[in-house]
Amino acid sequence: MVRGRRFPCAAWAAGSALILAGAWPALAQEAGPSGSAPAQASAPSERVVHPPELLEPAEAVYPAEARAARQEGRVVLRLRIDAEGHVARAEVMEPAGNGFDEAAQQAALQFRFAPARRGEKAVAAVILYAYEFRLPPEPAPVEEPHPAPAPLSPEPTAPAAQAPVGPAKPPIDVLVRGASEADRLRRSAQAVHVIETEEAQRQTADLGEVLARSEGVGVRRAGGLGSNARLSLNGLTGDQIRFFLDGVPLDLAGYAHGISNVPVNLVERLEIYRGVVPVRFGADALGGAVNLVTDTDVRGTHASASYQVGSFKTYRVTLSARHLHEPSGFFARAHGFYDYTRNDYPIDVEVFDDLGRLSPARVRRFHDGYRAGGGSVELGFVRRPWAERLLVRAFYTEHWRDVQNNSLMSLPYGEVTYGKQAAGAHLRYAQPFSRRARLDAVAGYTYTHTAFQDLSTCRYDWFGHCVFEMPQRGEIEARAIDQVIAQHNAFARVNLAWNPAPWHTLRFGLAPTYAARTGKDHAILAGDYDPLTAKRGLLNSVAGAEYEARPFAGKLANIAFVKGYLQVAGTKEQLPNGNLRDLDRTTPRAGVGDSLSLRFSEAFYAKASYEYATRLPNPEEVFGDGALVIENLHLEPEASHNVNLGLTLERAETAVGQFRFNVNGFGRFAENLIVLLSAGNYFQHENVLAARSVGVEAALGWTSPGDWLALDGYLTWQDFRNTASEGAFGKFEGDRIPNRPYLFAGGSARAQGSELLQRHDTLSLTWQARFVQAYFRGWESVGAADSKLVIPSQLVHALALTYAVKYGDGSLSGTVELQNLTDEKVFDSFGVQLPGRAAYAKLVLEL
Repeated sequence: MVRGRRFPCAAWAAGSALILAGAWPALAQEAGPSGSAPAQASAPSERVVHPPELLEPAEAVYPAEARAARQEGRVVLRLRIDAEGHVARAEVMEPAGNGFDEAAQQAALQFRFAPARRGEKAVAAVILYAYEFRLPPEPAPVEEPHPAPAPLSPEPTAPAAQAPVGPAKPPIDVLVRGASEADRLRRSAQAVHVIETEEAQRQTADLGEVLARSEGVGVRRAGGLGSNARLSLNGLTGDQIRFFLDGVPLDLAGYAHGISNVPVNLVERLEIYRGVVPVRFGADALGGAVNLVTDTDVRGTHASASYQVGSFKTYRVTLSARHLHEPSGFFARAHGFYDYTRNDYPIDVEVFDDLGRLSPARVRRFHDGYRAGGGSVELGFVRRPWAERLLVRAFYTEHWRDVQNNSLMSLPYGEVTYGKQAAGAHLRYAQPFSRRARLDAVAGYTYTHTAFQDLSTCRYDWFGHCVFEMPQRGEIEARAIDQVIAQHNAFARVNLAWNPAPWHTLRFGLAPTYAARTGKDHAILAGDYDPLTAKRGLLNSVAGAEYEARPFAGKLANIAFVKGYLQVAGTKEQLPNGNLRDLDRTTPRAGVGDSLSLRFSEAFYAKASYEYATRLPNPEEVFGDGALVIENLHLEPEASHNVNLGLTLERAETAVGQFRFNVNGFGRFAENLIVLLSAGNYFQHENVLAARSVGVEAALGWTSPGDWLALDGYLTWQDFRNTASEGAFGKFEGDRIPNRPYLFAGGSARAQGSELLQRHDTLSLTWQARFVQAYFRGWESVGAADSKLVIPSQLVHALALTYAVKYGDGSLSGTVELQNLTDEKVFDSFGVQLPGRAAYAKLVLEL
């Protein structure tokens, strides 16, 4: 006899009591700011939680060996039930062994529940479920000379009288999930757009490509895998947008090469903050911020692996694993990745023919290889009385790449190389001191080592031939370069939240970051001045306070905030006459802002936000990156008035499917804008006195009943112009800022079928398209109309076929993807040609 128990009375009563008593995280995500719930007695009816109910049980198969040995068992499972009542995962919490665990899991995955409800809305839930394996009693002996043994019936019989089932250990855990963290952010007053990466993790796109498929976001690349990826958000670009990994600045978290270096399979969701950045990040962002959130689930044991192979000799591997020891709260997690590519894709260039004339030719890039790898280990304790989280993360990453050409792809290089290594650790502590106060803090140290070499005496042509020997070393300029730069970084993020009353929250944040840099160019002759040897220090500090009120049961939300900025820089500068002088500078600034959200229904809301934002130049902008970006010691902080106004419908359920849309208007009015401009063979950051970006972005989507077809599209128009009437760029007043697309759009269609070959499988075909309107590479008022350098219009298509199957707690998926189906010529903002048609395959295993 197999008997499953859900603890129908004790469990539901105890679980409901836990929920109503405020057992976080049951309602914390919905209840109030910073995870602190308001008084439950005043909760509106839509927050009343109804647990799931079992509608269709399934009988487990009694293990044959256990039956023969007359063994019995009891398995406690943690069931994760989705909003449709299906069991998405069954985890063994109390094993019984002898084959009982597997049998109970297989049966539980076939259960069908009436889903949990918050008010009248179906939500996901997690429950504990005890599955009992009991044999029928042996028949009483019969007074016969030769009694025959009674056979064990394989059919279930009435159970013997049993004592009530006691509570499971660990204690009964009935967790009804409210809105997910992604949903909570979308509906908050914050100017945020959330992208969940579950589908992208199965495909071959990197994070740069995932971001590029969102409205208002442009990503311009300087080549294939491993090349620089510059994100544009509502017109502002580069370091005007700050990047974070779980709230830690991305370059200080081990990914100094940027967002494209972060494996998509290590990221659960992306949070895109448009122009108005919350105080908790301690960010001096001008155009917004992107926070990469890794797997936040710390329960149970989980492992995953992915392997990707594709065109241009591309290989990518990621591995991750985590484990929580429930009794002690000890938690361990590890990540690792490795990328390699030759990037030997074909490009169109001009070469000299036998008569010395330039003529078009198609060649393959021969010096554009890239490799990167690294990993991290995280150890600590979670959900202890003295710490909600106390975790230490240590990491090491490195990347090395060849440099194929100059910024305009007019001159090939054959031996120029660049690499960066990063290592460090940080400590994270989070703890609610009461129902009203909470502390989140993280602090750490990161060391980065950058190397850049240009030591060749050969001049190469586009075919990779050394066409002649130069009298001196150096392909970029008439001198050799052998630079190494060491940078020490220390940082902290301290955030305190206090709920003085339900629906009211005060937050305070402090975020200092210090960078100390020195270096050496080994190719500079003894006695000559080497500017890299100067000791350079840069302290950036951001402090802020914000007040959030959510009256009318949260239907109206407002966040008002103030920020203070401070930068202290110290270095030495070489004057034109060769003398050195100390260059020390202290720059204080202030900022203010407000975000407002009005919710008309659960999924329909409007948002408005404003911030007077300041961004302090970072070390690479001031001191250079040790490679192709040179120093500018006189950069001023940039500031901007940022305005957003938007309307969002998350979903509208109709008889013909689910509809969703989002439209947002924005304005960015910047002063001393920092722009990366081409300076011949190098790049340099410079201040543009004033610039203005206004525009609109919109997205529209539809999903059919049954989720078998989904259509999505987006459109962005932005007008980003120089408004300076004096200074270095005064003569270009009214011109569009060069190297910025002003119109781009995209769309996708996904067709999907389930349970085609076996239970819990899915087959999907996804088409993606992206269009970019032609734009100028230089100032539009310079030169004749027919001689201006233009990045042509581009329309790129991709097609991906994915098959995924779930089994128990795990899943397996495989994807074949064709990118740039029509082999369209694609270029970055400075005219460097990007890869054409390419094919990739990816395999993902979840355990």
